[in-house]
Amino acid sequence: MCNIAIFASGSGSNAENIAKYFMQSPKVNIALIATENPNAYVLERAKRLQIPTYQFSMEDLKKGSVLLKLIEMKIDFIVLAGFLKMVPSEMVQHFNNRIINIHPALLPKYGGKGMYGDRVHKAVIAAGEKESGITIHYVNEHYDEGDVIFQASCEVLPTDTPETLAQRVHRLEWEYYPKVIEHLIQGKCG
Repeated sequence: MCNIAIFASGSGSNAENIAKYFMQSPKVNIALIATENPNAYVLERAKRLQIPTYQFSMEDLKKGSVLLKLIEMKIDFIVLAGFLKMVPSEMVQHFNNRIINIHPALLPKYGGKGMYGDRVHKAVIAAGEKESGITIHYVNEHYDEGDVIFQASCEVLPTDTPETLAQRVHRLEWEYYPKVIEHLIQGKCG
């Protein structure tokens, strides 16, 4: 059984999608949904799905308490699903190639600190890009710079707003993120 912790900072639609995807899996256990945001809607989603939650402070993250909690819970793999904070280097090192993130653009474009959600979609549209999409990548000590695992693209239409582009990007996230996770954990758990 592979124990996965999902980290999210906001609504948690990706976290819920992933949790539902693995709900009946004999090989995967969504052991924890974690957030630094006490008001994150992901906590409600986790409660409805009966998944344990862990709300921590940024100080807890920086001083290593979160890492100790993950070790104590025997977490094998970490999935960032809208988690907006930097993962500390000691956690990255401990979970080497076992922390992944999804970004709502085709990295290396439109990544980095502060580039999330509608900010990314606005930048893509403003630049006149013809396509956007998702990038699933390993997490390292820098925002959105880890090795790319998977990308999928969608067209940027001349009539797009950040909201309409976000809808198509979300569909890609919901379709591909759970499948990529499933493929990756085959060699990293157990």
